[in-house]
Amino acid sequence: MHGLYLLVPLAPLLGAILAGLFGKWLGRAWSHRITIALVAVSFFASVTIFADVQAGHIFNGSVYTWLTSGDARFQVGFLIDNLTVTMMLVVTFVSLMVHIYTIGYMEEDPGYQRFFSYISLFTFAMLMLVMANNFMQLFFGWEAVGVVSYLLIGFWYTKETAIYANLKAFLVNRVGDFGFLLGIALVLMVFGTLDYATVFANAAGHAADMAPIPGMSVNLLTAICILLFIGAMGKSAQFPLHVWLPDSMEGPTPISALIHAATMVTAGIFMVARMSPLFELSDTALSFVMVIGAITALFMGFLGIIQNDIKRVVAYSTLSQLGYMTVALGASAYSVAIFHLMTHAFFKALLFLAAGSVIMAMHHDQDIRNMGGLKKYMPITWITSLIGSLALIGTPFFSGFYSKDSIIEAVELSHLPGSGFAYFAVIAGVFVTAFYSFRMYFLVFHGEERFGKARHDHYQDTHGDHADEEATAHHHGLAPGQKPHESPWVVTLPLILLAIPSVFIGYFTIEPLLFGNYFKDAIYISTVHGGMAELAEEFHGALPKVWHALGELPVWLALSGVVTAWFFYMKRPDIPSAIQKRFHSIYTLLDNKYYFDRFNDWFFAGGARGTSRLLWKFGDVTLIDGIMVNGTAKLVGLFSGVLRRLQSGYIYHYAFSMIIGVFVLLTVRNWF
Repeated sequence: MHGLYLLVPLAPLLGAILAGLFGKWLGRAWSHRITIALVAVSFFASVTIFADVQAGHIFNGSVYTWLTSGDARFQVGFLIDNLTVTMMLVVTFVSLMVHIYTIGYMEEDPGYQRFFSYISLFTFAMLMLVMANNFMQLFFGWEAVGVVSYLLIGFWYTKETAIYANLKAFLVNRVGDFGFLLGIALVLMVFGTLDYATVFANAAGHAADMAPIPGMSVNLLTAICILLFIGAMGKSAQFPLHVWLPDSMEGPTPISALIHAATMVTAGIFMVARMSPLFELSDTALSFVMVIGAITALFMGFLGIIQNDIKRVVAYSTLSQLGYMTVALGASAYSVAIFHLMTHAFFKALLFLAAGSVIMAMHHDQDIRNMGGLKKYMPITWITSLIGSLALIGTPFFSGFYSKDSIIEAVELSHLPGSGFAYFAVIAGVFVTAFYSFRMYFLVFHGEERFGKARHDHYQDTHGDHADEEATAHHHGLAPGQKPHESPWVVTLPLILLAIPSVFIGYFTIEPLLFGNYFKDAIYISTVHGGMAELAEEFHGALPKVWHALGELPVWLALSGVVTAWFFYMKRPDIPSAIQKRFHSIYTLLDNKYYFDRFNDWFFAGGARGTSRLLWKFGDVTLIDGIMVNGTAKLVGLFSGVLRRLQSGYIYHYAFSMIIGVFVLLTVRNWF
C-alpha cells in the first residue's frame, strides 16, 4: 500500500515531465493521452486508498529524511486519513475532468503540450500538500502550487493583462506566505519539530505560553494560528489578500476550474482544518478567522452583482463561497467547511467549465451583455449550468444546500466574539449569491439573442488599449448572422460528470461526514465549542433537513434572489439601469472593487517605486557616486594638487621649506 501512496502524486508528476520535456516529439495527441492516463491512475489509486482507509487502515510515516540540522529533521512523509483521502479524491477527480475538457478547449492553442504539462504539475503539487504529515512538506506543496499557478495564469505570456495578473497573484501570495513561513518557524522554535503528530500532541502544554516576539505580549498559540492563517488568507483569497483571484481569470478557462474550484484556493481551508488541534486552543484566532471569512463572504458577493465578464462573475462567487468555508472554520465546524469544500469543488468546477463552453460558442466573447437565448443552441451546457447555479445558491436537494445550510446553522450556534456579524453576513450572502448567479444565468441562456449585433466589449471596458481576446488564435465574438453551437463531447462529458455529484453528493454524504465518525481521527474539536454537537442533536436525516429548511429564512432568501434577478433582467431591464444611475456612487465603489487595487498600486507599488527612486537619487547618485566615488576622487585630486605645488624641483624652495620646518619645530618645542 505504501507504493500506492507514492503513485498518487508521482503519476501526475511523470505526466508533467513527459508532456513538458518531450511534448514536441510526442505530439498533441500522445501528450494529452499520457497526462490524462496518469491522472486517471492517480484518481483510481486514490479510490483504492479511500477504500483501505474506510477499512480502518490509517498511515502516518516518513518516506525519507531530506535534511538534518542540529536536532531538527526535515522529512518527506505521508499522513493518510479520512481528511487526506477526501481531498485526494476531490483533487484527482476534478483534475481528471479538467484534463479531458482541455482537449476541446485548447484544441487550436500553440501551447497545447505545455498546458497539459502545467496542469499535471499543478495536480502533483496539490497532492503533495494534502498528503503531507509535516510542516516542511506542507510548505513545499504550498509554494509549488503558487509557482505553477503563476505559470498557468500567465499562460498566454504575450498578453500584457495576463502578465500583470500572474505577477499580481504571485506577489500577493508572497505576502500571505511570509506570515505562513513565520508561523512554521515559530512552531519549529517552540516544539523543536515540524511533525504534525508531535506538535499536536504537545500543543495543550503550551496553551498558556507567551510568544517569543520582542515588544509584544501575545499568546503563543494565538500567534502561531494567526500567522498560519495569514498564509491561508493569501492562498484562499480572503480579505484583504483577495485581490489576485479575479484578475487570475486572464488564464485559460480550464485552469480557472482547477485552481479556483478544487485545488489552490481550498488549500488554506484544508490547512486550517488540519491544524484544528492548534486553533481549538485559541478563541482569539477562531474569532479572527470567522470575521475575516464573514467580510469576504458578503462584500465579495456584492462585487459579483455588477460584473459583466462571465468568468469574473463565477470568480467572485468563488471568493464569497471561500468566505463561507472560512466562517465555518472560525465556528469550529471544520467538518462542515470540508464538506462545503467538497460540494463546492464539483459545482464550481462545473460552472467554470460551463462558462468556458459558452465562451467557445461565443468565439471567445466573455461579456454576458452580448449573449442571451443560448438555451436552444447549447442544451447540455444550459442544463448543467442550471444545475451548478442551483447547487451554488443552496437549493434544497442539491449538494450545495446541505453544506451551505449547515454552515449557517453552525455560525448561528457559535458564541465567539464576531459570530453575530458573521451570521448576518452569511444570511445576507444567500440573497446576494442567488441574485448575481441567476442574473448571469438569465442573461446568458434566456431572453433576447444579443449576439452578432453591436456588442459591448468587456476587454475594451476593462483593459483599454490592452484589449485582446482570450485566445489569440480565435476571432473575438460571433460575426453578424453567425449562430452559436454546442461544444464537442470532450467538453460536455466533464460537464455531465460534474453535474451528477453537484446534485447528489450532498444528500448521500452529509450524515457520515458531519455527524458520523468520519473525521474523528483527523479533526479535533474542543468540548468548549459545542456547536457541532448541537447540530448533531438537531439532525434527523438528509430528507427531514430539507423539510425543516423550507420554513427557514435562507431558502426563502435564495428564492427571492432568483425571482428578483428574473424580474430585473427578464421583465424590467430598465430597473437595473435606473438603480445604477440613482446610486451611482455605490456603483462606482463596487466597479472599482472598493478601491483596493488603486490603494495597493498607490501605496505598495507606488511606495516601492518611490523608495527605489529615493535610494537611486540619494543613495546611488548622491551618496555612492557623488560622495564616495567621485567625492573621493576629487579629494585625492585636490590633495595631489597641493602636494604638486610643493614638489617644484628647485633646491632653494626645498631649503626654504627646511628652514621654515626647523623654525616651526623649535617654536613648538619652546612653547610647550
